[in-house]
Amino acid sequence: MKEKGEAERRVDAADLTRVVTAIFQRVGMLEEDADLLATTLIAADLRGVHSHGVMRVPNYVHRLTKGGVDPRGRPRIVRDMGAALLVDGGNSMGQIGGRFAMERIIERARTTGIAAAGVRGSNHCGAMAYFAMMALEEDMIGLATTNALPVMAPWGGAERILGINPLAVAIPTGEEFPIVLDMAFSGSARGKIQIYHQKGLRLPEGWALDAEGRPTTDPAAALDGLLMPIGGFKGTGLALVMGLLSAVLTGASYGTELGSLETGSRPGEDGHFFMAIRVAAFEDVDRFKARVDGVIRQIHACRLAEGFNRTYAPGELEFLTEAAYRRDGIPLNAVTLADLMEEGKRLGVDVTALASS
Repeated sequence: MKEKGEAERRVDAADLTRVVTAIFQRVGMLEEDADLLATTLIAADLRGVHSHGVMRVPNYVHRLTKGGVDPRGRPRIVRDMGAALLVDGGNSMGQIGGRFAMERIIERARTTGIAAAGVRGSNHCGAMAYFAMMALEEDMIGLATTNALPVMAPWGGAERILGINPLAVAIPTGEEFPIVLDMAFSGSARGKIQIYHQKGLRLPEGWALDAEGRPTTDPAAALDGLLMPIGGFKGTGLALVMGLLSAVLTGASYGTELGSLETGSRPGEDGHFFMAIRVAAFEDVDRFKARVDGVIRQIHACRLAEGFNRTYAPGELEFLTEAAYRRDGIPLNAVTLADLMEEGKRLGVDVTALASS
């Protein structure tokens, strides 16, 4: 197996967005929804989270054409109680229902201080940071979590019955980059392992187990096996709680009810949970932001351990990566780029901009 990845091609973010939007329109999505779906994927790529970027396009196209997901599904509020909303995603892609829910709780939190929404009747929603970060412009803290297909075992087990069920939290700042923590409760996302497999790279220690529950750095064995939780039993406990919030509380499918890696997720069975917290309901906004800036600067000033040249607050590397990728283009590996171009050509989309990048 290779120890270094193959050369990557840089693609302009605007060109990539146009192509991916056109692909989703060709499979029946409204232009506004297609643009949103493309934007969320490219937002992940811009932040260096390629596991939730345009490598997902072929899978999304399959879901929208043959996988039972409604390309024109419309989310709607089915329960409304004070600061709490329950949204049915209408079997749309999760990004459609997720944005719908987050927009409404941000509006609600302007008067209630805190608002939350559960979403059911949904599908894969991509990287959770996108939704949590929607709250930042309103001087709010955003939280977002979702269920996921079972890829982990409970601590001490060797069977896929627990999803990695990620959580994202976005916290506004004054002069520093916002705090954005977006993490699953496994050593890595399965999509990242797929990227390592595509590039022919070995996995870092602590990411995965093989089918027999033994630690492995072989991405092929990991894809047939289990993801390893972070922090041992603490990681599986956190994943369990996020699953209960996003699936059981909302009436969506939990764990093995959602499906399996072999059969895929059942359409319209995903659930998500979102929260918006208005900073001004608790503290003067400028004072809060200044204090968060101070926390970040304390991190930056920390004495370094051997082998490190600086310290970062959560999300800081992603903001720096986004600036570089907007300037120089998004690096896509050969497999992802070839898959994307194949989908585009098959659907009659002009992919010239990708071929000439």
